[in-house]
Amino acid sequence: MSLLFDFTVDKEKKTIHVTREFAADRDVVWDAFTKAEILEQWIAPKPFKAYIKEMDFREGGRCITAMISPENVARFSLAEYIKIDPKSSFFSRNSFCDENANPLNNGFSLTTTSFEPGTDTTTVHIEKIFNDLATVEMMVSGGYKEGLVMGMNNLDEYLHSLVTAK
Repeated sequence: MSLLFDFTVDKEKKTIHVTREFAADRDVVWDAFTKAEILEQWIAPKPFKAYIKEMDFREGGRCITAMISPENVARFSLAEYIKIDPKSSFFSRNSFCDENANPLNNGFSLTTTSFEPGTDTTTVHIEKIFNDLATVEMMVSGGYKEGLVMGMNNLDEYLHSLVTAK
C-alpha cells in the first residue's frame, strides 16, 4: 500500500503544511500523537532518541520533548496545548526551549494537527504557521522535512508492529 505524503513550504505565508497517511485506525494514530509512552517510541529520527520530560495533554497543558543525539546531546522543544478536539485535532504553540521550558529564541509556530479517518487509513494534516520567516528557513535548512519523514516512518513501523502482534 502506498501511503500519501505531502510536504509544502509557503514562505510568503510563513507556513509549512504536512499531509501524511497511515495504515491504521484514527484512535490508534491519535494515541500515537497524544500519549507520551507511544510518542517517545517514534518521534525521533534515527539514530536520535526521544525523551518526553513532561506531557500533560489537555487544554492549558504542555509537552517538553528532548531529541537526544548519539553523542548524548539533548535539544528540547515545547508544545503548549491551546485547544483539543478529542480524536479530531489539537492546536498548539511550539517552540525550542531549554530543559526547563525557557525559550531559546523568539521563534515559534502555531500548529494545527488534525486526524481524518478513512476506510483503512488515517490521514494526519499538520499546519505550522511561524511567527517569522527566519524560523521557517531555519527549519527547512535544518532538516525538518528529512527528520519528519524518518519519524513518520518510525510511526509506520510502530503501527505495523501492533497489527502483527495481534
